[in-house]
Amino acid sequence: MATQTSTSGNLQNMSRIMLAQARYTEEHNAPMLALIEQFNLGKGEYKLEIPKVGTMSAEDLAEGQDMIDSEDIDVSTVTATTAEVGLKVIITDTLLRQNNEDVYKIIGKQMGDAMARKKDTDIIALFPSLNGGAEFGGDGANLTLAFASALIANAKSGKFGSDLFAVHHPNAIWKLATDVGNTLATYPLPDAFNKPAVKDYYSGIKLSGVPFFEDGNIAKIGTTDSGYGVIASKSAMGHLSASGRTEERERDASLRAFEVVITEDYAVFEVDDSKGAAIRQEIGDPATA
Repeated sequence: MATQTSTSGNLQNMSRIMLAQARYTEEHNAPMLALIEQFNLGKGEYKLEIPKVGTMSAEDLAEGQDMIDSEDIDVSTVTATTAEVGLKVIITDTLLRQNNEDVYKIIGKQMGDAMARKKDTDIIALFPSLNGGAEFGGDGANLTLAFASALIANAKSGKFGSDLFAVHHPNAIWKLATDVGNTLATYPLPDAFNKPAVKDYYSGIKLSGVPFFEDGNIAKIGTTDSGYGVIASKSAMGHLSASGRTEERERDASLRAFEVVITEDYAVFEVDDSKGAAIRQEIGDPATA
């Protein structure tokens, strides 16, 4: 009677398919990660320190008179440390013997979705603390054209910075789209944001130079129908990577399977609290009949 065995060679081939699909999925499924600053820890480093200087003022001068006032550099520091995040997948001998490439692509997609969703929701969790915790909007408020224009005006007058962007739940963006009409919802994506990880989430709406993106990972706040989006510049939040994706495999003989463990060591954090603010708007499902 012929028998089939699972080998480490089969596992290596299938793991390669899984990991390639996981990375592809993650890179195309986390809009927030591509909208914020990226940092990396060097060898031997365990934390990141970002200096920030205060605002200075120039003064009028009179010929022949010495300058009396001097400006304070006013340096403050933002510190970030990383932590491990990961997941484990169990590949049974039976699954290996089947050697079905489509199965491993499906598993890889699930892994990529999980890692992308984790990073995305970690960044979304930063929204309420931006701007000293002072949010725009409120429970019961819809993202209308008038409100969107007002929040952009407030962001610009508040000196949030250049290359502003706004992100909210698809249901909030739907309300804005119905308010602005088709004529305003057809602008091309600004060059600063025209990249694979975010362009698929562009709503097509750009007001006063600010593009609006959709993120379905934004959740309702408690029992309300509202959720937190954000308006910010890229320098408001950051992603710090200590090490890229790592993968380890271990045989579990009693389970007749291999364990594949995927980990990353990273952090997301506020870089500059004054460069963004949360947008609290209604995100309940619109009526379809």
